[in-house]
Amino acid sequence: MALTFIHTNEVPREHTPEGDVAEIINQKLCNARNVLGKLRWLKPGETFSAPAGPGHQLIYLMEGQATVTLNGKDYEIAKGAGAYLGPNETAAITPRGGDAIKLFQLAVPQIPK
Repeated sequence: MALTFIHTNEVPREHTPEGDVAEIINQKLCNARNVLGKLRWLKPGETFSAPAGPGHQLIYLMEGQATVTLNGKDYEIAKGAGAYLGPNETAAITPRGGDAIKLFQLAVPQIPK
């Protein structure tokens, strides 16, 4: 098996209403067929709403402090915290404390049996 090095600072970012996003794990970059990895940068005032779907997601806070809203309840989190979202679960993440945040989002689709 060959190693693939992905230089995440060189991957193009897309500017969206939910902050900047860059795909760092996908089929084109590293032949990943059953997983999608993204880095997300949110400035104060921006919110990322993780979409509900049939698969699983892990959202990890790499930098900063944030508020995560799960099932209508707010949780204050800091660097190093993560949230697992099962099928059809969603969450909203908003920076807190006046600083930007960096998220790593890993999504695994529902894989047919």
